[in-house]
Amino acid sequence: MKKIAIVFLLSLFICPVFVSGQTRKYRSITWEKFQSAGPELKQIGLLAVRHSKDIKSSSWSVGCETLDRDYAKFSLYKDYVGELGVKYGRLQSGWAKCEKQKGVYSFEWLDSCVYGLNEQSVKPWICLCYGNPVYGSDVNLGAGVAALAHNEEAMAAWLKYVELTINRYKDVVNEWEVWNEPYGQEKDYAPLLIRTAELIKKIQPNAVILGEILWNPENPSVKLLLDALKSANKLKLVDYWAYHPYIKNPDDCYPVLDKFITLLKSYNPDYKICQGETGCPSQLEWTHALAYYPWTEYSQAKWDLRRMAGDRVRDIPSSVFTLIDLRYTNMLQSFGLLRANLLNEVIYKRPSFYGVQHMVSFFDDTVKPVGELEFESNSSRKITVAGFKKEENPVVLIWYKDQVPTDDLKWDLVNLTIKGINFKDPVYVEMITGKVYELDKSDLLNSGNNTTLKSLPVWDSPVMIAERSQVSLKPENK
Repeated sequence: MKKIAIVFLLSLFICPVFVSGQTRKYRSITWEKFQSAGPELKQIGLLAVRHSKDIKSSSWSVGCETLDRDYAKFSLYKDYVGELGVKYGRLQSGWAKCEKQKGVYSFEWLDSCVYGLNEQSVKPWICLCYGNPVYGSDVNLGAGVAALAHNEEAMAAWLKYVELTINRYKDVVNEWEVWNEPYGQEKDYAPLLIRTAELIKKIQPNAVILGEILWNPENPSVKLLLDALKSANKLKLVDYWAYHPYIKNPDDCYPVLDKFITLLKSYNPDYKICQGETGCPSQLEWTHALAYYPWTEYSQAKWDLRRMAGDRVRDIPSSVFTLIDLRYTNMLQSFGLLRANLLNEVIYKRPSFYGVQHMVSFFDDTVKPVGELEFESNSSRKITVAGFKKEENPVVLIWYKDQVPTDDLKWDLVNLTIKGINFKDPVYVEMITGKVYELDKSDLLNSGNNTTLKSLPVWDSPVMIAERSQVSLKPENK
């Protein structure tokens, strides 16, 4: 009987529950807790959200990776991409899945992803990777570079595959990333990057090329890669450098990133950066990025929004990793904005899904970043005040930046004087839940070019202050 009981309990975790032929969507207790919490202000509504089809343009992206290794199923989450509201989706091309026999190609699986995103008004950008066992290279994370760089047959086969891929999708895709996380292999990666980028540009002259690079300028691998391109006179082949800033406190990366950008521009002043992949687990993980820390769905949502806000105020294109939990061979990874089961089916939307949806719906390309703003406060904690403009009206995002995001659902009341802006009739928006609140007019004071907000609820996740006229509310019946 004990064995039967154990098998039954395991089935609850492994097998979906079906109701009328469909997978039951379970409750997110964390989301319910978020919704029941909030600052002590008068709520007047919820922030309106938009489908990708209803947003003209933005630089937001979401990760749709690992489909080449079947760690997720695109058909099971396709519609959620457009619902999220992003305008870009990152795919990995999967050489080994497209060419399982030498010279025999099958792109149908990738067609469904590329054109499926396009149907959602989400522009796919493709990371060309990984190795291919039929040519002696590996499909594992970051692997296979050396096997290509030192094997002409494999390199020729790789370039043939790239040629077929570019020609197949060039009417839909014009941003191509060369490999994923080739860290520690920069000596071999440089010639691979050069030969691949040259071929792409030959086929698609208007293509945007993204190289992969470590983002710490003190790491010798960074200069090794840049020097290799410089010595080959190929610095101009790369348009963007993609970096992956996985770090427990998302705000801690920016001082280092400033130095990194300075280094890049010393090689080519036209270089741009792209935050190409980063996110946060929603539970303690024992491998991969940000492992060995007790993350929760509370801290995940805060982490993702702090990364997005920090990137957006710096005008850095930003991709959230990842849309759905990924079933690796040794784990069900919990980075997803959507929680999944072992059959790759959606169980529920995490709080992070709603938070990202609120950010991308409001901060499209009509909202212009103006940089971090100067301010004074009576808080003992370090705060970021990120400044933007929407139709010449000020918008700010405010959050504590000095600690790793916590599970706390509480706000401190802070007196904050923001310099260089004036508000007329602002409202307060908590960006995870999208709740919109009134601000007491007696707590708002404009003095010259500065605005003072008294008793402002602040916590370790972005809250937005914007003019009431700029904040669209969700219809009450939705």
